[in-house]
Amino acid sequence: MNTTSQELAAAGSAAGMVVIVVFGLLVTAALVGAVRLGIRVRHRESAPPRPAEQPTLPREGPVHEERNIREPNEVPRAAGEADRLTPYQLGNAPSRPNRNQTRPRWQPGSSGSFGSGGSGAT
Repeated sequence: MNTTSQELAAAGSAAGMVVIVVFGLLVTAALVGAVRLGIRVRHRESAPPRPAEQPTLPREGPVHEERNIREPNEVPRAAGEADRLTPYQLGNAPSRPNRNQTRPRWQPGSSGSFGSGGSGAT
């Protein structure tokens, strides 16, 4: 048996173990440093609001949703074929409130689903 090769093999695995341990210690130190930095940053932030500072309902009660039927604004026509519209000529909103705010209701005998293609009457 060659004792020199055995000694080199044993020394190589010991060196590998030392590298792994040192690398593990470096990773652990980096994680501890990151936690300490996070704690310092958290202490500098403002405290969360107290219960008295929390938002409350208005005196009138909860705010309800508003339903509004809208219709599209028509794009104005340019004066000539060579003319082009500028942004201020198009207006602000792409739609406007509809004059008739009654919602379309379901009619008996009509389909209840969208795009089914059937007659709806069964």
